Amino acid sequence: MAKTKFRPLHDRVVVRRITAEEKTKGGIIIPDTAKEKPQEGEVIAVGPGGRDESGKLIPIDVKPGSHVLFGKWSGTEVKLDGEELLIMKESDIMGVIA
Repeated sequence: MAKTKFRPLHDRVVVRRITAEEKTKGGIIIPDTAKEKPQEGEVIAVGPGGRDESGKLIPIDVKPGSHVLFGKWSGTEVKLDGEELLIMKESDIMGVIA
């Protein structure tokens, strides 16, 4: 089965969450019910960018492959090809991890 090609519109970004650690630094295993959703992810796809008042295209700063931080409740969760992804506006991204 071929992968679905998905291109977000305007200033939206598709992000895959990076899986959370299953152990603490002290070695304690965290059960699934106690885990918080990670606020870090990898950019999978980006839209062309938003438009300003005059209609000029404003390009998006992040690129596919970038590791980003975003808010706990940012974006909309979707499932594409069995994979859980987030679609969010570029403004929901707080920063890029170098």
